[in-house]
Amino acid sequence: MQYDFAAGEILLLNKPLDWTSFDVVKKVRNTIRVKKVGHAGTLDPLATGLLILCTGKYTKRIDEIQGQEKEYTGIIRLGETTPSYDRETEVTETCDISHLTEESIKEAAQSFVGAIEQVPPIYSAVQVDGKRAYDLARKGKEVELKPRSVTIDAFDITSINGPELAFRVVCSKGTYIRSLAHDLGQKLGVGAHLSKLERTRIGEYKLEDALTIDDIIAIRKKQLEEADEGNS
Repeated sequence: MQYDFAAGEILLLNKPLDWTSFDVVKKVRNTIRVKKVGHAGTLDPLATGLLILCTGKYTKRIDEIQGQEKEYTGIIRLGETTPSYDRETEVTETCDISHLTEESIKEAAQSFVGAIEQVPPIYSAVQVDGKRAYDLARKGKEVELKPRSVTIDAFDITSINGPELAFRVVCSKGTYIRSLAHDLGQKLGVGAHLSKLERTRIGEYKLEDALTIDDIIAIRKKQLEEADEGNS
């Protein structure tokens, strides 16, 4: 496949663990040597999976793409609560979960399906008085975020292994899976946090079709080599 990064491409990338979405944009921008590069929907550093980058003229489609339905899989850990709702911060509360049943867990998950009001995590990029909520939270300041309307089309518990719940979620733009994990823990009365997350789909774009950062580097290297051969 031939890529014209400068004219415009929609790139499906598998975001590596511990990279921010901006890290990926910066790496790709520096690799392909194109200034107009942006991502269509952030992934947290501790999440992996589908990140869509648009280059050139396709940056105009970013809003359209990130507004599409999302699908995620991952692991929720019951009985342990963290301030960030994931593994970024230490566990602050623990709770016995031995009384929970598969039926009660799945029933609680189903209660979130539909249009719901959801409060974003305080460790998020939501703006509060012109500052990022996570910057305030990391400084130990009080952060109060307003609930927002999101839609959960599916929240399936696919397996249960002790305190770990494997899940699949299909949801609207703006949904925080960390908040969903936290809220499920609250619903069950035992607390919970998100321990693993992978985005598998955005609209019709699928993770199975995604490139890696190394793929992008190899594609660009080949382009440069072919250009050198053409000029020799």
